[in-house]
Amino acid sequence: MALWMVRAGKHGEYEKKFLDDNRIYATWDDLSSDVGKTKNREELLNMIRQVELYSGEKINTLKNWTNQLWPFVHEMKEGDWVVLLSKMKPAIHIAEIIGPYKFDADAEDPYYHFHDVKWFATDIPRVNFDQDVLYSFGAFMTICQIKRNDAEARIRRMAKNNWTVKDTYVPKQKDGPVEVEEGQLDLELLAKDQIAKLITRKFKGHEMTRLVEAILKAQGYTTYRSPEGPDKGIDILAAPGPLGFGKPRICVQVKSGNTPVDLPTMNQLIGSMQNVQADQGLFVSWSGFKTSIDKEIPTQFFRVRLWDQSTIIGELLNNYDRLDEDLKAELSLKRIWSIALQEEET
Repeated sequence: MALWMVRAGKHGEYEKKFLDDNRIYATWDDLSSDVGKTKNREELLNMIRQVELYSGEKINTLKNWTNQLWPFVHEMKEGDWVVLLSKMKPAIHIAEIIGPYKFDADAEDPYYHFHDVKWFATDIPRVNFDQDVLYSFGAFMTICQIKRNDAEARIRRMAKNNWTVKDTYVPKQKDGPVEVEEGQLDLELLAKDQIAKLITRKFKGHEMTRLVEAILKAQGYTTYRSPEGPDKGIDILAAPGPLGFGKPRICVQVKSGNTPVDLPTMNQLIGSMQNVQADQGLFVSWSGFKTSIDKEIPTQFFRVRLWDQSTIIGELLNNYDRLDEDLKAELSLKRIWSIALQEEET
């Protein structure tokens, strides 16, 4: 058995289709020939070169694509596991491959090439995974096999332990230090993973509410934070102005657990908004939201905003200079510059 990683588009634009169709696709635009007929990588490379859309691509780019497509077509097997990194939320989806490579000439572009899969675990928070495993997931690759650091066995153990890490991985002596998968790394994403783990350690339970309140204060809101204990769905009240008498009046609920929250929890917030005459609600969940909530986003767009782990970190970084000094001391961060690499460059 093997462990693979796939991406559902540069911006996650194909993620919903992957999940809804119970398939993983090789989403190269205009590649409408049956690549399963190729007998070696050279034949596959030539087939890709014949696509008019790619006539201006560098040969190294085409070879890189060939080295990703070849295992998708010829090496992925039934029983292998596939990791899909969500671009829509800080979460990971995992499936088992249940069918061989298939080609559908009548499919809509770019869904010609696929494997049937069974998604048996979705919306697993990224923060649940060890950092070196996240390093392996951090390559700018659309398709690759994850082989190092005993990743497959460790993830299979996580599956038996409700997707939490039960043991500490120690590299075998002959393996040397913990390794990272080949390919350019998404350094920004990996940095955010490290920040997420720091926040998880330092802002457990009600402390997460304190962090969210600090961000709102940095944005110019006057706030009230409920004391620790039963809060009847109200963790923070916030409004603009020095006394907090401005609008919008916001009711905030914060969940710091390690599992995504569901629709009844959001409905509790909506009820609390009415009780305190809030104009809008902010629902904060460190581990993200279940699909039942995702489906309600259009309905509640003018009433409720959702912050998951990724949004919290984004707002933290955007407002870091305006946080109070004590909080900045707890979350000591430093800006760095890095070359902006794109997936096409790998």
